Amino acid sequence: MGILKQKKVVRPPKGLIPGQRRPANIRYVYSLTSFVCLGSFLFGWNQGVMSMIIADARWLDLMKPANDWTIGFVVSIYNIGCALGAMTVGFFADSIGRERTISLATIIFIAGALLQAVSYTITQMTLGRLILGVGVGAYSAGVPLYITEIAPAAVRGRIGAINLMILCFAEMVVFFVVYGFFFVESNDWWRYPIGIQVLPALVLALGCWSWVPPSPRWLVAQERYDCAHEVLSRLHGSDVAEFEMKEIRNSLSVEGASSQGIWADMFRQPVLRITFLGTTIQFLQQITGTNSIFYCRVSVPCGPSWSYPTANLSTSAPTLFMRGGLSAESANLATAGVGVVLFFAAWIPVFFFDKLGRKTWLQIGTVGMFGSLIGIAAFLRHAEHYPGDPTNNGIVAFPYLFYTFFNMSWSSGSWTYAAEIFPISLRAKGNALCTASLWISNFIVAQTTPPIASAIGWGLYVLLAFFCVIAFLFLRFALVETRGRSLEEMAELFGVEDGTMKQDTEDSERNELLRHSSDSMEDTF
Repeated sequence: MGILKQKKVVRPPKGLIPGQRRPANIRYVYSLTSFVCLGSFLFGWNQGVMSMIIADARWLDLMKPANDWTIGFVVSIYNIGCALGAMTVGFFADSIGRERTISLATIIFIAGALLQAVSYTITQMTLGRLILGVGVGAYSAGVPLYITEIAPAAVRGRIGAINLMILCFAEMVVFFVVYGFFFVESNDWWRYPIGIQVLPALVLALGCWSWVPPSPRWLVAQERYDCAHEVLSRLHGSDVAEFEMKEIRNSLSVEGASSQGIWADMFRQPVLRITFLGTTIQFLQQITGTNSIFYCRVSVPCGPSWSYPTANLSTSAPTLFMRGGLSAESANLATAGVGVVLFFAAWIPVFFFDKLGRKTWLQIGTVGMFGSLIGIAAFLRHAEHYPGDPTNNGIVAFPYLFYTFFNMSWSSGSWTYAAEIFPISLRAKGNALCTASLWISNFIVAQTTPPIASAIGWGLYVLLAFFCVIAFLFLRFALVETRGRSLEEMAELFGVEDGTMKQDTEDSERNELLRHSSDSMEDTF
């Protein structure tokens, strides 16, 4: 661990006059965010890269899976790897640094990608998916953790939304990349879209090791105060850095924490409440319908030598479109359109998420998702009774509406919320546990949706709408609003502070400066 740990001294740039005032550099914040979000790009790539591959006759003839459940296991074992990878962040991010953890995760990611790319058996493919999942899980917890800790409070929601937008961009691009490679006249065509992930992963690993600065919160927890002050000065300006340093150190002091807390602390009051909120919001993100609609994108295998049982695909987006009267090819193209909708809807929170409270956005999205699911259920029921009716084509609009509302609210909101609410000494472990909750929920959805859909058909979407009602009640009555709060204010907001600290004139001055600086940053994009 000593070899891996970030130890490089962060010094002011050469030529800087001692005491010289430096302005905030929001462009630098955005640049770091965009680069580290290469991890989210790889996350998004792997959400879609296998969808067409597992349905292609050439791949199936090579791998010879025993049945469709074997293929389902190849796909879903990835979620188990992701849950494991997310939990590792709780240890490594505190021990070696946030950005070093992302770099280390990339080594595991590359190993998994290469193993898949050279696989000739279903066992090799499954092992590769598991290993790669560990890397992606570490990205999914580590990237939001890092970008949350470098972001000014006023634009933290926007920073989280940029992360989502990059992820959705990858989900959109990967479909067309895989579709293009599909026409390569080779039985090994599928190896290319899996293997090319290694290139951006290498760039991410090298950049996080050598260029990306450590999180200032982690540096303070390591008692490297000069380095933390320099990083904050580069990001938020020298004036704000002075006050932020005091705020971070006071926060650690009030928490009674050393460089890191222990796992048991998250299950003791008052932190237990925070753990409940973070894990629940991430769990609900998955069971309110997103992957139940879109989990398996391609419903018709690309070749005559294989067929899935229809029930196992009755919930995928292409199947919904085919029930609306589209051909198989048109349905797959319409599913690619869902990827486009996801990408463009991801821009909504980039510009507007910080304008309203977290609770407001999430409640608006939940209501829209509820209406979309009811619409899907109604059209599916109509299609059962009146097959071939042109009215059934109306179903096409509702998955698009669902993902528009989902991406403008839950898709970025739950990640941002889980990454920002924990006190600094437990933030890495807390965010890791919340992310693992999401991946476990994802695995449950993948395993239970097909049999539920087989049993109750369109009733599945009524059930998902019911989960949206539960989610809305959770948001309305349990969630604590965090918009505009600094990360250090979270301890006070959730009652982690011992109540003995009183704000003096200096505190008021500091908060006023932070608000003024954040407001000016919010107007810059």
